[in-house]
Amino acid sequence: MKTHTAQADPSPGGKPSARFRFRVTVGDTIAIGPGKIALLEAIAATGSISAAGRSLDMSYRRAWMLLDEMNHMLRSPVVDSARGGASRGGSELTPLGRQLIETYRRVEHKAAEACAGEVRQLLSLVRHP
Repeated sequence: MKTHTAQADPSPGGKPSARFRFRVTVGDTIAIGPGKIALLEAIAATGSISAAGRSLDMSYRRAWMLLDEMNHMLRSPVVDSARGGASRGGSELTPLGRQLIETYRRVEHKAAEACAGEVRQLLSLVRHP
């Protein structure tokens, strides 16, 4: 399920938009957040940590570190990976990984719906061409 929160328009004078950036933290560490969810979605789409990282302009090391952080902070791993090689390798989401994406996107969607009126009010206060 895609969330209907808008992305910022990178062009000068673009139309104002709002974006929810929900995070679950443990101390100062983000256990669940938009970047980690995007990484899980990219792994689901590509079947590979390295390809997922590339699709997000992220190094393999950074992608692996984010996954390792999630795997240590959550009750069970979010990705199953096989060691790479000529005919081996690949990664897939565990049931928890799939549940995490679904639940996170549902929270985003519900938050956007619940706050739609207030978001419209805030956006109306922003000057734009």
